[in-house]
Amino acid sequence: MRVRHIAVAVLSVMSLISLPTFASSALEELRRGTAEGEVKLNLRYRLEQVDQDGIDEEATASTVRGRLTFKSAKMGAWQYGVETDYVALIGPEDYNSTENGRTVYPVVADPEGFDLNQAFIKYTGDGFTTTAGRQRIVVDDQRFIGGVAWRQNEQTYDALSAEINATENLKFNYSYVWNVNRIFGPNDGAQPSDWHSNSHFLVASLAPGEKQSLEAFAYLLDFENDNGIPNSTATYGLTYRGEFGPTKLNATYATQSDYADSPLDYDADFIAIGGSLKAGAVSLSVGYELLGSDGGVAAFRTPLATLHKFQGWADKFLLTPADGIEDLYFGLSGSVGPVKLAATYHEFSADEGSANYGDEIDIVANYSPTKGVNLQLKYADYSADEFATATSKLWFSVIVNL
Repeated sequence: MRVRHIAVAVLSVMSLISLPTFASSALEELRRGTAEGEVKLNLRYRLEQVDQDGIDEEATASTVRGRLTFKSAKMGAWQYGVETDYVALIGPEDYNSTENGRTVYPVVADPEGFDLNQAFIKYTGDGFTTTAGRQRIVVDDQRFIGGVAWRQNEQTYDALSAEINATENLKFNYSYVWNVNRIFGPNDGAQPSDWHSNSHFLVASLAPGEKQSLEAFAYLLDFENDNGIPNSTATYGLTYRGEFGPTKLNATYATQSDYADSPLDYDADFIAIGGSLKAGAVSLSVGYELLGSDGGVAAFRTPLATLHKFQGWADKFLLTPADGIEDLYFGLSGSVGPVKLAATYHEFSADEGSANYGDEIDIVANYSPTKGVNLQLKYADYSADEFATATSKLWFSVIVNL
């Protein structure tokens, strides 16, 4: 008995002696990781003009965003990062930012202010990575889960996420999200700057062949304060992507129903089929997308998607109409010298009933005069028929990465 007591005492003393040494070693590693970390600065100036039928005034928003990103060097298996955004107005405030109360103008959802975009700690083991804190979460083409990086204040997530590389061709991702840091921040306005959440993202990715991928997903979204819009949904689906020489194909099917405390009672389907063909310096694309309706009561919705990428850049369908939507689109892209050009035509109609919503043409030109600098001119024109109002938007952006 006495021997055991002596052994316990010796181990206790050794622990007390080694603790300061361990703390000192960890602090030194933290200092090294910080000193050897990487700092990036991104500046984006944007002039956005909006002319919308039904609103007498035209919006003009001249804003600049400064983004400072720091990522530490790896400290063994650990790493941390911090990213901040600051959006400033240059010139008159002739637009509705959703926060400034200037509702006589069309919406340009770029409020002024400082926001903490990311603040995370990451652990990387053998085939396993986990990240905790405010982080960027982007899944596949961002049709369901994205960052809305088009807007000046990006959407990020307060979450615990994990990635497991089970085999060379099989990967699993899981995220538990307790808050969505939305584009409408940093302050609440007509839209909440944060959605308090109890949500789960689950994705399994398989590479069945060269340049082919298969992805099964489940998105269980539960929001406490979604501004009266019932976005708590359960979505399950499957996506295929394949590349065969100059041809690319993609297909997605998903089903969605109400979830958690949603006041709705519905089931709706999502279908997306598309493809592109590259012929020399020109690419042709065609696609069809359906966000189905359940008898006109409610329709398939994707509240965390990067919605600006889909169904037209005029952003007329950020909230799916109750009768659902069908989007048939055609695209053409290529280059003229150093300028990259692309144009897309959309034709929109209802899933439930026979309404013809309208059509839209989107055009963009990108030019990079030097490394780290990009100039962009972009235009969208939505012609309304039986949904919303005719709207045209013009953007000029200058992006500098330092």
